[in-house]
Amino acid sequence: MLLIATRSAAQGWLAGLATYLGIALGAYCHAVALALGLSQLFLAIPTAYDVVRFAGAAYLIFLAWQALKAGTRPRQNGVSPSELSFITLFRQGLLTNILNPKVALFFLALFPQFIDPMQGSVALQILTLATVLNISGLIVNGIVILLASKASSCLASDGRASRIARYLSALVFGGLAARLAFDGSR
Repeated sequence: MLLIATRSAAQGWLAGLATYLGIALGAYCHAVALALGLSQLFLAIPTAYDVVRFAGAAYLIFLAWQALKAGTRPRQNGVSPSELSFITLFRQGLLTNILNPKVALFFLALFPQFIDPMQGSVALQILTLATVLNISGLIVNGIVILLASKASSCLASDGRASRIARYLSALVFGGLAARLAFDGSR
């Protein structure tokens, strides 16, 4: 939610939506992994969990660096380098979610409580639960996107506020990376 809020505040509602859609697709990737039994690997092989966790932390550090570096590059064709494309924001949301093994463990802990093999395809039930999660996530994150994007009009016209937004984004990415890297609990 912090990632979506900072993207929305820095670049507007479309940036927040692109990030959310990437995260939502990442949730479906975790759901498919659960349906295929791949999420169980994190429980069976703790090293696999740590590899994904550290890869996710490294990716978040990369995003923090990109946010800091964006302010040092000149505008090209009237567009600030900190204004990332829809596809780039989507991809960042997707990778941020996929490289977070805690999402897989969350699905592994939550979804089986609502699955009944006697009611048909387990995989379809898992994907249905992921869809319910994504719809509720869109509602909650949609509100966050709209509220945070209201700040984007102030940030767009004020260079100092824009710098603060970049630093805030870098801080959020760095904080999330630290939390992912140093919180070894499963």
